[in-house]
This record gives sequence, structure tokens and C-alpha cells, in this order.
Amino acid sequence: MAQASVALALCALLLVPGVARRAEAVSYNVGNSAGWDPSADLPSWADGKTFNVGDVLVFQYSSYHTLDEVDEAGFNNCSAANALLSQNDGNTTVPLTAPGDRYFICGNQLHCLGGMKLHVLVNQPAGGAPAGAPTQSPLQTGSGAALGPSTDDAGIPWLVLGGSHRATVGPLLVTWLFVLAAALLV
Repeated sequence: MAQASVALALCALLLVPGVARRAEAVSYNVGNSAGWDPSADLPSWADGKTFNVGDVLVFQYSSYHTLDEVDEAGFNNCSAANALLSQNDGNTTVPLTAPGDRYFICGNQLHCLGGMKLHVLVNQPAGGAPAGAPTQSPLQTGSGAALGPSTDDAGIPWLVLGGSHRATVGPLLVTWLFVLAAALLV
């Protein structure tokens, strides 16, 4: 019986890196409760956050706004004339799939000039991209139901993995912890 407990504990320890690796990606609600809006202080919102490959930006906005991904010149000039991607559906998800600078503006130049723009530096996390990270970078729209939790959801327990990375404590992790505890008690 003791050998079975030791074997079970070793198997559980081998699973930890895989479970933790998949839990690293963070889904950010841009602007928190204000969303993608001129009233949001976007530079302050982004300040102190570390964005990594595999993370996701969720832009929620009204019909008065657009989301345009532009190059640095478009960002500095508030010009969406050469937008890389453009959306206006009010709920746009942007996976961060490669390291480097990403620039987002509202296509309404007055809104952009008023501060409705966001520069994000995407880092390559230590050890490479998270497991399951997409390899392309299209804008995705829709409800975002398949995404992980946002960083400002209330009442959800979080597992802090270091830096800005945290994930909900899901059923798989809770099950794993119970199995490990049971193995150690036997």
C-alpha cells in the first residue's frame, strides 16, 4: 500500500508542470469596467501589467467606437488608414501570439487623440509560449465564452503563478490537490 501511495504521489508531481503551464495565460479586460472607452485611463490600466505570448486582450466597446490594430506610425498619428485589422462589433478578442509591440486605436480620430489608444509590449515568457498558444494573430469576435477568466472578475479564487500570471483554481487543480493529499495521508 505504501508503494502505491508513493507511485501515486510521483505521478501527481509529474503532472504539475503540465497543469501549471496551461494555466499561465491571462485574459485581460481592456480598461476594466470602463472597457474600450475614452473614459478609461488606458495608460494607467496597462501600467504595471506584463503581457506575454498566450495572453488575450478583450475589448468591449459601444457602437460609437471601433478597434483598429495599427503600426507605430498609425498609433502616433491616430490614423487607422492603414489598419492591420479593424473591428466594430463591440466585443473583440485579440490573442497575443508573438512577442513585440502591438498598437490599438479607436478609428474615430477625436477619440484616439483624446487618449483612446493602447500600446502593448508582448514578451516571450520564460521557457517559450504556453502550451496550446495559437500560432496566428487574428482578431476574434463574439462572446468570448471559450476564453479564460478576466483579471478583474470578482469572487473567483486565483492561483498566482508569478508576475502578472494567475489562473482560476479549476476543478482539475482541486481534484489534483485532493489526490495528492490522499496519497500523502495513506
